Amino acid sequence: MSVDLTITIRLLLAAALGAAIGYQRGRAGKPAGLRTHILICVGSALFTVASIYGFGDYGDAVRVAAGVVVGVGFLGAGAIIQRTSEGYIAGLTTAATIWIVAGIGMAAGVGLYLAAVVATLIALVVLLLPHRLFRS
Repeated sequence: MSVDLTITIRLLLAAALGAAIGYQRGRAGKPAGLRTHILICVGSALFTVASIYGFGDYGDAVRVAAGVVVGVGFLGAGAIIQRTSEGYIAGLTTAATIWIVAGIGMAAGVGLYLAAVVATLIALVVLLLPHRLFRS
């Protein structure tokens, strides 16, 4: 398989998996929905494939992966809103989905297709479970 086809498959898989989670978040009425999750997932996959194929011997995929994790962490932090007057924090699940979608994109970008699909399925199951199962 050619490198271009491999990269294309990885990016399209990232788009599809990001869309699956983003669709659920959009249907749930969350601020980060379909487009946001697709873009984060594809962006993470693109940075990953670029670090693998684009820089030859000068690239360091581990550093790029670390940069994606940190950068997306800041993006997710922006989704968290602390409402001290009401006594709760909102947006943690949205931030977590942003973070896991980046990980899914990185897995797809490096060619860990099964890991990317399984992580997506786990995330969707967790997101679709009723809230009352998680309250203590």
